[in-house]
Amino acid sequence: MADTLLKSTTRHIRLFTARVENGDLVADPDQLTLDIDPDNEFLWDEAALEQVRQSFRDQVAAHAGADLNDYTLRRIGSELEGVIRQLLQAGALSYNPDGRVLNYSMGLPRTPESL
Repeated sequence: MADTLLKSTTRHIRLFTARVENGDLVADPDQLTLDIDPDNEFLWDEAALEQVRQSFRDQVAAHAGADLNDYTLRRIGSELEGVIRQLLQAGALSYNPDGRVLNYSMGLPRTPESL
């Protein structure tokens, strides 16, 4: 029987119980793969990406030993969404003006004039 690929999709985070092989996702019930901001809604620098990645590693460690199920994946994805919101509010992340859709899903951009 083939392993079932589980996934959790939020607006800016996609998690899969899979590994990447030759550019394809291969179901793996013992591994999580993270896709950050697949729609390129934000402009990322390496420091902001690393903060999200570190939070992901922390969440995975916190759930070590628990089953990788839909609920666990949704919890991890929701926590990572919160990290992205914090980065945006702190000015470490900004919306991509060339993005496919500018819907300000995490709130309106903050400018020095609005603070």
